[in-house]
Amino acid sequence: MKNSHNLELIAMVLLVIGGLNWGLYGLFSLDVISAIFGEFSALSRIIYIVIGLSAVYRVVQWLGAKGAK
Repeated sequence: MKNSHNLELIAMVLLVIGGLNWGLYGLFSLDVISAIFGEFSALSRIIYIVIGLSAVYRVVQWLGAKGAK
């Protein structure tokens, strides 16, 4: 049960980071992840993939919780 809680927390933190990055990109055309890790670098691509996977994880959790009601 504790591992599930940790995974949820990590997914939420990644989603917040991704959301802030998109907000800064929309407002100022500033991509913080690319600025830190390099544009189109392997590391920045991995970070984007992990953020996307965390979004999929949260959607699946949300749909599962919605179906349990």
